[in-house]
Amino acid sequence: MTASTTVEVSEWADPEAVFAVWEQRSDDVFWLDAGPDATTGWSWVGSGKRAPDEAVASVPAGGGEPPSVSVGPLAGGWVGWMPYDRAAALAGAPATEEPGRAAGRWVSADAVVGFDHAHRRVRIRAAPADLPDLIALVRRAPSPVPPPPAAASQARARHTPTRYRALIAACRDAIREGDAYQLCLTTRFDVDGVEDAASVYRRLRALTPAHHGGFIRIGDTSLLSASPEQFLGVHGGRVQTRPIKGTRPRGATPEEDRALAADLAADPKERAENVMIVDLMRNDLSRVCTPGSVGVDHLLDVETYPAVHQLVSTVSGVLRPDVTVGALMAATFPAGSMTGAPKLSAMTLLHGLEAAPRGVYSGAFGWVGADGALDLAMTIRSIVVTGARAYVGAGGGITWRSRPDAEVAEVGIKARGPLSALGAPVPDGW
Repeated sequence: MTASTTVEVSEWADPEAVFAVWEQRSDDVFWLDAGPDATTGWSWVGSGKRAPDEAVASVPAGGGEPPSVSVGPLAGGWVGWMPYDRAAALAGAPATEEPGRAAGRWVSADAVVGFDHAHRRVRIRAAPADLPDLIALVRRAPSPVPPPPAAASQARARHTPTRYRALIAACRDAIREGDAYQLCLTTRFDVDGVEDAASVYRRLRALTPAHHGGFIRIGDTSLLSASPEQFLGVHGGRVQTRPIKGTRPRGATPEEDRALAADLAADPKERAENVMIVDLMRNDLSRVCTPGSVGVDHLLDVETYPAVHQLVSTVSGVLRPDVTVGALMAATFPAGSMTGAPKLSAMTLLHGLEAAPRGVYSGAFGWVGADGALDLAMTIRSIVVTGARAYVGAGGGITWRSRPDAEVAEVGIKARGPLSALGAPVPDGW
């Protein structure tokens, strides 16, 4: 990687303003976004050179001591994404990979502006020759003009609601036969005529802000995500995952909203689904963590976002010192919250039921540090744009107690925000 220097800029800047300028200057660019008006966490805007999967996979996982505040957690490394289908194939499941798009995409984080939202500080990490221009960008970036309203579009569903109900019935048949405990059944919505992916992302984050949002453009493909789910976080030798299973829409009144949150917290099906994935993630982490160190830090917490309530748990452990990022991914990816349990059986069954690739959706994206620290989010509530075409994936966990109409409605709830950012209503019946 290019030798770099880190400097602090005394003025605070809006990450959106810096991104709006940078995105026009660079082909491969990223914005890992803590969300509008964030008061905790970091946002990162930057660019770099293409890097192969192997460069990321070979890094020893774990990171050193927590980084100093002057540098921030992303002290050199890579930003990118990993699709679902290649990982499913590597795990031993049958998989249909999208031609030419199966492998992950990464760029080295050569020039990065880090925004420390808690302390309102800005750090720039770049080659010394590039620092003056980036300092000027931070200090002078104009306030971004609101993105234009989305042009009206139409979404095409991969499955009709009727077909999806039939797939739910097939999932329940497999569960009755003992082939799985839970299956994360997904579908896709396609939209044509996308003109400006950056504007779409800015609309998405305004509609459904999230703590693990992101825009990553590498080559001809852009990933736009308002993900509420951290897949893996690694700092100081400790790994954490925060699976989400269980969703309710927000209520129209405070009373209705509280009732929906309470219903989610008490629902036996949602609780069982979440606990099954927690158990799966405990098993996955135990393959790369020191014996006895894996535990459940939080179980069945209701977290509230602008569009939905979610049921979230947290599992963590201490990584063995010999584990690489590649070994960590091999043990845990694809994430159990996007497969079901048992994982290999679930992926095999879903391959036959869905009968089409998932692509980038239900994979993971974020950053991997050169020191082995990392922060990866689930690629959900996301849009993948290639040229003028986009797709939005959505799905839900199916258990024996699943109600088909509720599962279809949940898909529509999850797809509504991304499709709205594209100017497309959810197709009828969803």
